[in-house]
Amino acid sequence: MDAGGAVHPAVRPLSYLLGTWRGQGQGGFPTITSFNYGEELRFSHPANKPVIAYSQKTWKLDSGEPMHAESGFWRPKPDGTIEVVIAQSTGLVEVQKGTYNSEEKVVKLQSQLVGNASKVREITRVFKLVAGELSYEVDMATNLTNLQTHLRASLKKL
Repeated sequence: MDAGGAVHPAVRPLSYLLGTWRGQGQGGFPTITSFNYGEELRFSHPANKPVIAYSQKTWKLDSGEPMHAESGFWRPKPDGTIEVVIAQSTGLVEVQKGTYNSEEKVVKLQSQLVGNASKVREITRVFKLVAGELSYEVDMATNLTNLQTHLRASLKKL
């Protein structure tokens, strides 16, 4: 949360995400060589607004060289649904809708639109908090492949 204000009631069920998370992940897909990466996620909350700002960056573990970055906004609704927009450093844009369960600490997202992508047709993301560790899995479908795991990571709050 940014200093100076209260958490908006719409954001409160996901307030456990707020802060900076760091860890490692693995990536792969039938069309690329598998890889490992370091990652930092940041969830922040503009005071008294019904939105969470999201940013992510990854780097090569051996050299620290930047790999990927994305940012966007998460808009949780009181009924347990959520809308998410993400812009990736590759130029790809995602509009996602999904659900969250604040008791189980799970967020499930399904792409409604994947823009500026010549090959990607669908993306899903699932975030889970278990025993203080935030894990996620990103599945992707392309023109040549069905929906399958592309990325997974496990992160700890700093």
